[in-house]
Amino acid sequence: RMAEAVQAGIGIFGENRVQELLAKYPVVQSPASWHLVGRLQTNKVKSIIGKVDLIHSLDRYALATEIAKRAQAAGTRVNVLVQVNVSGEPSKQGLKPAEVMPFVEQIAPYEGLAVKGLMTIAPQGDPQAARMVFRELRRLFEQVAQAEIAQVEMRYLSMGMTDDFEEAIEEGANLVRIGTGIFGKR
Repeated sequence: RMAEAVQAGIGIFGENRVQELLAKYPVVQSPASWHLVGRLQTNKVKSIIGKVDLIHSLDRYALATEIAKRAQAAGTRVNVLVQVNVSGEPSKQGLKPAEVMPFVEQIAPYEGLAVKGLMTIAPQGDPQAARMVFRELRRLFEQVAQAEIAQVEMRYLSMGMTDDFEEAIEEGANLVRIGTGIFGKR
């Protein structure tokens, strides 16, 4: 099914789990690129360096340090998005909105790491609540962009999934995650 998607013009695949990405990676070849969307454990960073074009879920200093260390050892830079828990839901990962600017300023100089934007996951089932989360992430995105932090290129606003991608796009998303809409439920 993924090969059919590539033939239909889909060029980016996102995966939530490292193990699933590693199983699919050798099967789905270029021109596809891979994004890791789900939570990344520091002990699994080494297995994805050189395989993913973008990590959407950078949410802590220990992970930033490990990514930077592994990327430097491989002679590369890894593009990352900072994950923000805008809604404050305990079930969601990510930084609190007030932590975003200090976090980005702290990790910006890390060799091997390239901050390219922000990511969030909105509450499910309420389009208006989702819209407010997306609007706040867009505000944070613009705040970081206006700060003009060296080595930070605010390029991607990753927000919205199958059930709320339209609201996300209306609020400024330029990366949406619609795997369920394309491939169905797990």
